[in-house]
Amino acid sequence: MEMCRGVSKREFLGELLGTFILVFFGLGSVAVELVTPVGLGLPIIALIWGAAVALAIHVTGGMSGAHLNPSITLAFTVWAGFPARKVLGYFGAQWLGAMLAAGAVYLIFQNAITSYEASLGITRGLAGGEATGMIFAEYFPNPGGKPLDVEIPMVEAVWAEFWGTAALAMVVFGVVAWTKRGLPAQVLPSLIGLGLAILIYLIAPTTQAGFNPARDLGPRIVTTFLGWGEVPFTTNGSGWFWVYVVSPFLGALTGGGVVSLIERRFSSSS
Repeated sequence: MEMCRGVSKREFLGELLGTFILVFFGLGSVAVELVTPVGLGLPIIALIWGAAVALAIHVTGGMSGAHLNPSITLAFTVWAGFPARKVLGYFGAQWLGAMLAAGAVYLIFQNAITSYEASLGITRGLAGGEATGMIFAEYFPNPGGKPLDVEIPMVEAVWAEFWGTAALAMVVFGVVAWTKRGLPAQVLPSLIGLGLAILIYLIAPTTQAGFNPARDLGPRIVTTFLGWGEVPFTTNGSGWFWVYVVSPFLGALTGGGVVSLIERRFSSSS
């Protein structure tokens, strides 16, 4: 049975489940770091995100191809022949999976979040509420990172997310290309997960390292209904759109395009 403009139930559920796994483990690690006595630190959080994407690909790769990211889906459509009729269905599944994951993380940590806010005098929904909202959505500069000497202007945040997503797309497209040349497909999830972990470690101190419009916008919408109100959409002005939605799409198109063009160039000359 087909749904969502050509996306089968299996594909839709694969993207939903895979994105849920990725976002649930990732947001959960941020919540543990911020509002519990357990100190993970950025290296461990980055590795958890990387392990989460590897696990999600292992679990759902056979169902949908495990894109797990609207920007990667768009890049596959433009550069790798993914059917355009399936794009909106994949987008919907990815955003829904991210929103469900955010809700699940909130239900688990809601009391810890409330206690943390009370201990620091944070009023959810007012300026400063991003200090706990960052568990779910992303802000720049990273409100949970080390204090930075200067504020990060939006153009630098856009640049960071653009190049971070471009690098991630290069990893994805590059690893997929090597599997076609004999690299065991079983190592693909781990290599992509390792690439994501490294990128998060490098870029998270500035923008929290999103690289995924579903991972950011889905939970961001959820937090508006959980008491954070307008904070998720006003703290960085229009940055939520340009930094965490537009930049990843452009970055993935660029990174995927670079690898695809190189592949075609060398394939045609061989």
